[in-house]
Amino acid sequence: MSQTNLENLVYLRLLLNIGGIGPLKIFSLLSKFNSLDRILHADFNSLLLVEGISKTLATKIKFSSDRYNEIKSNLISELEKLNFLGGRLITFWDDDYPELLKKIYFPPLIIYTLGNFIEQDKYSLAIVGTRQPSPYGKIVTEKFSSELSEKKITVVSGLARGIDSIAHESALKSNGRTIAVIGSGLDVIYPPENKKLFSQIRENGVIISEFELGTKPDAQNFPRRNRIISGVSLGTLIIETKFNGGAMQTAAYALDQNREIFAVPGNLNIQQSEGPNALIQRGEAKLVTCVEDILLELNLKLKPEVGINIPRPSVELTLFEEKVFNVLTNESKQIDEIAALTSMATSDCLVYLLTLEFKGLVKQLPGKMFIRY
Repeated sequence: MSQTNLENLVYLRLLLNIGGIGPLKIFSLLSKFNSLDRILHADFNSLLLVEGISKTLATKIKFSSDRYNEIKSNLISELEKLNFLGGRLITFWDDDYPELLKKIYFPPLIIYTLGNFIEQDKYSLAIVGTRQPSPYGKIVTEKFSSELSEKKITVVSGLARGIDSIAHESALKSNGRTIAVIGSGLDVIYPPENKKLFSQIRENGVIISEFELGTKPDAQNFPRRNRIISGVSLGTLIIETKFNGGAMQTAAYALDQNREIFAVPGNLNIQQSEGPNALIQRGEAKLVTCVEDILLELNLKLKPEVGINIPRPSVELTLFEEKVFNVLTNESKQIDEIAALTSMATSDCLVYLLTLEFKGLVKQLPGKMFIRY
């Protein structure tokens, strides 16, 4: 790490260690002062001109430099330990900071990682749920995680017991990618029985934490972890959780982050089904029964090569059916648009679309929209 980068990291740590200052206030300060060092060297009255900076916070910022040497020494020590672990420290402004995570309301400005991000990780889906899944929940988790992995979708979860661990394990068994977001330092594996799984994930995915090395898995850390799980994902799939389960918190974060929520309906007679059934009932989650339900919903956010192109079966088509089929893609089109693209009458298009639907090549959506099946 260059001296300039180290200095900026020290300045960032100084600000983050001030009670009452988080990412949003730091963004506000940067919009006025343009750099972290200028914030810490700004005069008192200039700081007060920034929205959200009170006299108390301005005073704390002015006195924060008193801890400069202490913070720098601790940071150098931590970076040495991180290097020994084979990990990295990534800031919000670094090129390899996850793009999806940048877009949430309260992004972590510093994350610690083991493993390396790849292009595929831009197309990730979170799978979360109870620590005590039913046999049904285990089977469903294995199915969704495996099939998503086969479609080259990276599976994200929280390395917890139960659904989370099954999601990670199933992705790895399918030779897929998986990301684990944890609520402790990278050097504190929790739960301890996941030590082997932890090692497998760092080799075939990424472990992410926003907590400094040595941080224990305290209860207050997990809400912060949950917002990252949903934050690095295009959508979140909820499989079995109680009304007050942590997975419901992840769903709430996904909702706030304007990300998709999916839920598998469950048995009305068990507590593990309370959460997903409630999300579906309230219209906050899309009911899904297969991976295709998720992929169709995420169609506009996924590249075709990710895997939602379903190969066309070997079916004989008439000349006109072929013409209609060829203008359809994995992005839904309205009947009038299809008619215009084929230079055919709308009524004729509908006839050929119907026959294509019978042959299993086309699916009709509400509003006379059509998509390749």
